[in-house]
Amino acid sequence: MGHTFAEKILALKGGVKEAVVGQIVEAAPDVALSHDNTAPIAETFRKIGVARLARPDIHVVILDHACPAPTTKHAQNHKEIRQFVAEQGLQYFYDVGRGVCHQVLAEEGLALPGELIVGADSHTPTGGAFGAFATGIGRSEMAAIMATARIWLRVPESLKIVVHGRLREGVTSKDLALRVIGDLGVDGGDYKSVEWHGEGVRALDVEARMVIPNLMAEMGAKNAYIPPDEVTFTWLQGRAKRAYEPIYPDPDAQYYRVVEYDATAIEPVVARPHRVDNVVPVREVAGTRIDQAFLGTCTNGRLSDLAMAARVLKGRKVAPGVRLIVIPASSAVYRDALDAGYLRTFLEAGALIESPGCGPCMGNHMGIPAEGEVTISTANRNFRGRMGTQNSEVYLANPAVVAASAVAGEIALPSEM
Repeated sequence: MGHTFAEKILALKGGVKEAVVGQIVEAAPDVALSHDNTAPIAETFRKIGVARLARPDIHVVILDHACPAPTTKHAQNHKEIRQFVAEQGLQYFYDVGRGVCHQVLAEEGLALPGELIVGADSHTPTGGAFGAFATGIGRSEMAAIMATARIWLRVPESLKIVVHGRLREGVTSKDLALRVIGDLGVDGGDYKSVEWHGEGVRALDVEARMVIPNLMAEMGAKNAYIPPDEVTFTWLQGRAKRAYEPIYPDPDAQYYRVVEYDATAIEPVVARPHRVDNVVPVREVAGTRIDQAFLGTCTNGRLSDLAMAARVLKGRKVAPGVRLIVIPASSAVYRDALDAGYLRTFLEAGALIESPGCGPCMGNHMGIPAEGEVTISTANRNFRGRMGTQNSEVYLANPAVVAASAVAGEIALPSEM
């Protein structure tokens, strides 16, 4: 009997001949990612009584969640992280302004096929777009990895999603992923390895693929995986920090469930407050008044996302009384968007452009809504209080819908403008 991707990679990283569902393996991560939470993780690490990191070469630290520092407390946190990085001699440290950790990890060639990535952030599964087993872990687990360079992982069951055909014009991978979450529920992938297959996935470019495993975190997935192919390898050429060996599931692998979709039947959707699985077609909520539109985050802050929004905004203005906040996912995206003229388009439309980072997604700064306000966002979460205000509403949508809504002053489809 064949094996799934999760079974094969955890057997390899755990140094065992075979790994089966439910088995606990002691694995050696290839990458250990942390961000603004590195300071408290380092404090826990010191309490273990170990002075030096077991393997400094696997650690990647990226400051992104509250950047630039909005308070003295945040600034002190950043200072302590810089001191720890210098003390431990970490090679892979990216300071304020470089961008959102998951985007930077990819751009820097540190998310690679066939590797085990663990990150002290729930959206670490984003790395699965490159054929990695990428999973979020807790702070205490990361502290233990600092001390031992090992982690215990339970081999998850695998869910296979097959997408037939290709997405229609105006429909994005964000719509596809939200549709799946809407159908399967926020617990539909609890501690599962979610494999994505089919023509509809292979037809996507790398940036569009990254949206899918990023959103699988909202379905409870342990990890999400897209088989690496020539699209992947071409994108990694000149970026990859080291040689890699892709891992693929066996043709006769056993899955606990297989779900199939027709890509041509997917339409633009939104996730309504206050659950990511509260998904309906955009047309059903068109006309809903908004106060703020947010374009960015580790879900949809890449160059293709900004390009999509710029096409909608070209020659148009943001509606009176509406704020459009644009935050490129990284400094590289910011530069490329500047060169392409997208930032000028946003400025001329009346948008605010902020420095790369998570921005209001975490509710720290750069666009926290007022009580009773409605935001439409390209982010991945919309539960109550996510953007820093309990009594506000957040709708999730693709970049073109967010841009169209900013112009209309209400939720709108670009095709109807």
